[in-house]
Amino acid sequence: MSQLLELHKTQTKHLYDYQLHDLNRIFDVIQQHPDQYNLLYQLPTGGGKTVIFSEIVRRYINQNKKKVVILTHRIELCKQTSKMLTGFNVNNKIIDSKVKELKDQDQYQCFVAMVETLNNRLNDDKLELNNIGLVIIDEAHYNSFRKLFKFFKSCFILGVTATPLSSNIKLPMNDNYNRLIVGDDISTLIQKGFLAVPEVYSYDVSLTTLKIGINGDYTVKSSESLYSNSLMQNKLLFAYEEVSLNKKTLIFNNGINTSREVYYTFKKAGYDIRHLDNTTSKQERKDILKWFKETPNGILTSVSILTTGFDEPSVESVILNRATRSLTLYFQMIGRGSRVTQNKKSFTIVDLGNNLLRFGPWNESVDWNHIFKYPEMYLENIRNDEDIERDFIYEMPDHLKKRFKNSKLTEFDMKGIYKDAINSGKKAFTAIETSIENHSKMCLENSEDVFDARALAKELQDDIAFRVKQYCYCIMNSTDNYRDYLIEEYNRRLRLSFNGKF
Repeated sequence: MSQLLELHKTQTKHLYDYQLHDLNRIFDVIQQHPDQYNLLYQLPTGGGKTVIFSEIVRRYINQNKKKVVILTHRIELCKQTSKMLTGFNVNNKIIDSKVKELKDQDQYQCFVAMVETLNNRLNDDKLELNNIGLVIIDEAHYNSFRKLFKFFKSCFILGVTATPLSSNIKLPMNDNYNRLIVGDDISTLIQKGFLAVPEVYSYDVSLTTLKIGINGDYTVKSSESLYSNSLMQNKLLFAYEEVSLNKKTLIFNNGINTSREVYYTFKKAGYDIRHLDNTTSKQERKDILKWFKETPNGILTSVSILTTGFDEPSVESVILNRATRSLTLYFQMIGRGSRVTQNKKSFTIVDLGNNLLRFGPWNESVDWNHIFKYPEMYLENIRNDEDIERDFIYEMPDHLKKRFKNSKLTEFDMKGIYKDAINSGKKAFTAIETSIENHSKMCLENSEDVFDARALAKELQDDIAFRVKQYCYCIMNSTDNYRDYLIEEYNRRLRLSFNGKF
C-alpha cells in the first residue's frame, strides 16, 4: 500500500486512480510470472494506455534491473511513446530504419521499435538486444507482432489494446496470450469525466451492393462504388449540415477515391476541407494536421490512416462515411473524437454505414473476456446487412417533403399491405401495384403537367427502393437481379400512370 501511495504522490499529474488500479493488477501478474508469460491488457481508446505502460516500464526497470522493449506498428506511435517515456524519466532509444546496429545500447534502459524494422534487424543478425526482461506490444490486436515472439521467449510479454480481437480470425489472440485483464469500460470512463459524451446520429444506408473480401471486411472497390456516387455524397453533405455544421470534423472513408470525392463535394459546397491518405508526402501531412489543429471548424477527410497514431483532442464530430465489419476499426474511428478537453465534454458521431446497428452503441458495455475466449462465436453472430435493413423505416427528407406539400404523407406499410393481399386471396404483386398507385397520387397532387410528375417520380427513388426491398423480404426473394428488375418495372409503371391525367 505504501508503494502505491508513494507512486500516487510522485505521478499524480500523469496517473488517475483507475490507471493506478490497473497498473497494480498488471504488476501482480508480473510478480507471479516473472518470465515466459504473455498477458493482454484492454483499455478503451482515450483511457491512457501509453501513460500506464510508461509507468510500468519505469517501475519494472527500477524493480527488476532489466531492460524493456516496446513494439509499435507506426513511426508516429514510436515518437509519441518515446516522448511519454522521457516524461517518466525513462532513458530510451527509438529503433527505426536509420538504426542499423546498437553499439550504444548500454546507455539505454528501454527501446521503442517499429515491428518490421526490428524484425529485419534481428533476422539479419544486425543487432542483439541484451538483458531484456519485458516486452510491451502496443495495438496488440495486429498480427504483425507475432513474428517477433520467437526472439523474446524468456521474457514477460504485455500486449496492450482497446479491442482484444485479432485482425485475423485464423490467428486468435488467445493462442498467444495466457490471460486478459480488462480495464474500465467506456461508459464508466464517461461517467468519471475521462471520455466525452457521445451524441449519436445514424442514417440508414442500403449496403446490398457491398462485397466482403478475404480479410472479412467490405472491399474497397465495392465501398467506393457505393460511397462515391452522387446520392451518397449528397447524403453525407446533408448529414454534415444537419448535425455537424461548424464543428471540427473527421470523416472516415473506405478508399482513397471516396475520400477525394468527399473533398470535392465539400469544397464545391464552400466548406474548408482537406484530404489525407497514405500517398500524402510527409511534409504535406504535417502541414495538413497543423492546419486541422488550428482551424476551429476544419473538416478532414481520410481513409484509415488516422485511426491510430493520431491524437487531436479538439475533434468535435466523427463521421463514419463507410461500413465496416471490424469491431476494432469501429472503436478506433469513434475514439478519435472521444477525448475530453476543457471546452469539450461531448462529441458527435454520425454513422452512414449501419455500424451502430451492427456492433451496438460505442459506449455500450462489451464482454471482452468472452470475445477473447470465443472470437469465432462473436464474429459469427455479428448482424448481417440483410437482417439490419429489414428493420429500416424510410423517412422522407424535409427538403423532399416540401416538394410533396399538397399530399398527406404517411408511412406506407408494405408488409401490412402484402399481408392483407395474401389474406384476401389476392396475388402478392397487388402490394406493389398499391404502392405504385400511392406514389402516382403523390406526384399528380403536386404537379401541373406530366413533365412535373415525371420529375417528382425521379425524386422518389430512395422510397421506391425501400418499398421494393420490403416487398422482396415478404416474398423471400431478395436476389440483386430480381430487385433490380422490380425497381425498373416499378418506375416504368409509375411513369405510365401519368398518361392522360392532365
